[in-house]
Amino acid sequence: MESNDAVPALAALAQEHRLAVFRLLVQAGLEGLPPGQIAERLKLVPPTLSFHLAQLKHAGLVQVRRDGRSLIYTVNYDAMNGLMAFLTDNCCGAACVVPVCEPQSATIVRRRATPRARPS
Repeated sequence: MESNDAVPALAALAQEHRLAVFRLLVQAGLEGLPPGQIAERLKLVPPTLSFHLAQLKHAGLVQVRRDGRSLIYTVNYDAMNGLMAFLTDNCCGAACVVPVCEPQSATIVRRRATPRARPS
């Protein structure tokens, strides 16, 4: 992830309700959740939730798919892992281990950060 991708993602997560939605969707895993369940669990009114989901989707942090007549929201784990790698890119040099979420196994895997070329 480049800084021009990280800024919108961080801005989207910098709002209390969007962060709560994102964290709930992380917990839901690949199955995701329909908006009605998200609104009920977080006690958000539907128009407010729609706005926050749109902001998270625009930032690339969530995805939406159709399941029959329902919309299901899930976390974009590639974007989330990319953001975590971006944030820890300069941590401890090459010895740092970057957390990577793999929702299929519902575990966090620690991977060694790959050093990126630094601009001259």
